[in-house]
Amino acid sequence: MSTAVKTSGPGHTAPAGPLDRLRALHGEKRLADEYPSVSGLLAELAQSDDAFSLLARAGRLLAKVAPEDVVQRHPTVVPATVAVTGHGTLDGLTAPLTAELARHGIPSRVRTGDHDSWQRDLRDTGSDVYAPGTELALCLLDAQIVFDELPLPWGAEDVGKAAAAKLGLLDRLAAHYDEHGTGTLVFNTLPLLRTHTHQLVDHRSRTELSALWREFNAGLLRLAAAHPRLHIVDLEPLVAEGGPVRDPRLAAYAKAHLGEEVLARYAREAAHLLRTLRGRARKLLVLDLDNTLWDGILGDDGPDGIAAATTYRGEAFGRFQRVVKQIGGQGVLLAVCSKNDREPVLDVLRDHPDMTLREADFVRVSADWEPKDGNIRDIAARLNLGTDSFVFADDSPFERGLVASSLPEIAVIGLDEEPALHIDRLLADGWFDVRELTTEDRGRAVQYRQEAERQDLQETTGSMEEYLRALGVKVEIAPVRDHEVARVAQITLRTNQFNLTTRRLQPSDVRERLDSPGHLVLAVRSRDRFGDNGVVGALFAHRQDEALRIDNMLLSCRVFARGIEQATMAALLEHAVDSGAAEVRASYRPTAKNHKVRDFYPSLGFERVAESADGTVEFRHALTRLPDVPGHVALDAGFGNASR
Repeated sequence: MSTAVKTSGPGHTAPAGPLDRLRALHGEKRLADEYPSVSGLLAELAQSDDAFSLLARAGRLLAKVAPEDVVQRHPTVVPATVAVTGHGTLDGLTAPLTAELARHGIPSRVRTGDHDSWQRDLRDTGSDVYAPGTELALCLLDAQIVFDELPLPWGAEDVGKAAAAKLGLLDRLAAHYDEHGTGTLVFNTLPLLRTHTHQLVDHRSRTELSALWREFNAGLLRLAAAHPRLHIVDLEPLVAEGGPVRDPRLAAYAKAHLGEEVLARYAREAAHLLRTLRGRARKLLVLDLDNTLWDGILGDDGPDGIAAATTYRGEAFGRFQRVVKQIGGQGVLLAVCSKNDREPVLDVLRDHPDMTLREADFVRVSADWEPKDGNIRDIAARLNLGTDSFVFADDSPFERGLVASSLPEIAVIGLDEEPALHIDRLLADGWFDVRELTTEDRGRAVQYRQEAERQDLQETTGSMEEYLRALGVKVEIAPVRDHEVARVAQITLRTNQFNLTTRRLQPSDVRERLDSPGHLVLAVRSRDRFGDNGVVGALFAHRQDEALRIDNMLLSCRVFARGIEQATMAALLEHAVDSGAAEVRASYRPTAKNHKVRDFYPSLGFERVAESADGTVEFRHALTRLPDVPGHVALDAGFGNASR
């Protein structure tokens, strides 16, 4: 980057801020060239006091960059197309939304519909809302969609009737999108303003209106459960964080019924949603200890001098620990990376009376005096996880800077000297958000602790063959059951290493294939002597004339190299023969992360038949000689009549 400093005064220079560096890149027409560095600059802006304003200014610069130019220079970047419609003027959403998506490495095309065209856009399958490739269809609504239709004078009962009619309309429009849309439609709850309630002069009517309005918003939220392609953003928590819902003058003259700060907070939620839909939820939270999980420095103050309760500041750390334990109980893996001697740390985690978090809550405890970036790499290697699934929280600017520069793919959370802000900082970006929590999510920490026992077994056995025999691997392959749909979709979204085509599916896409004649949608489950791994893989296939076409096969990195993948494919090929298929076709599309499985099909008897310009390789199995199920695997495969 050629512009690294700015003038601070006569004879003085100071490091350029992130917005200045973005401006310099824009002026030099290098934003597309340097796009991978943009997310780091935006992350700095996001933690500033004036974050939303600064991000909007950055977004106006980034909106001038064509996503095609970014992709041309960085082929692994996947841009997003977002359609925006709604009630009132919504041009103010483009800049913050562009910045928030770029903060997660996503260049975007934001297409905003005509003023107040939302009903027409949601009915017209030719609109941008339904255009191929649209991932998010944002329909922003406000309370005026109800109040503008009331008679004069009106009462609370009139609002109730109008709101019920509008809820029915939204239900029908969501059903229309379920049938014809391919992305995710987003509605929002509608804030009720004082200018609405106080048009009623008696308190009893105001109370009734408030109750009716909350019921209306509750009905909106419940629509998401009825429509698989619908998501509801609840504006109430966003409004409660601060800032007016609107500027009365802009609302009156420009029809901008939602203010800049509300739109900025909404943009952040929309970006988090798209990141979640793409399966980019983080899996592991790495935490410092001193002045992060407890007040004080263990090495200097000793165990009696640290606190996470009983003292004024200590109680703030205790509240933070409770929140960390709360998210850990929902499948987020927890690890420690601290510059401390190991034994005193373990003693505190086991016995200190203030601690809510205990040793058993962590899948790894790294406590020594080595650089933290190296220790984080070691945690990733031992857990067989990519560091791009990590979040790192630390109170030290030096340690955060080291990790951010050495491992830029890690999300870094800055915790400062005020522990009362730790919770807000941890939760601000929803790094661990998933579309739906599965049984496997809740049991993930237990599964990784079982993995440590497997590693101990492997280290004490003489060979890999002996280890696999002692492990007692059992594999079950069967059509996906209803309660497994969310988990199978999650596997397609989050699995990168053993993912042969990287086709990402939402739960609605999985159900569509389940309901489609001739399609095979299989869940792969495994267990061994140490416990049940649950659903660890998935396989999608369909009949294509006389051939069985494998659309994709995926397997969790937790269970690599145990023969599960070979057993699954052997069972599928045998099913292909039994169902009368003449051959099996498959493809492998290379990515930056799935190179380990490029030889998977050839290793099982598939022959290479073609390669396309993007590197996708086509394979064929003649079904004349089938591979064996590995001898150490006990296989139970049931296909029913699927794909016949």
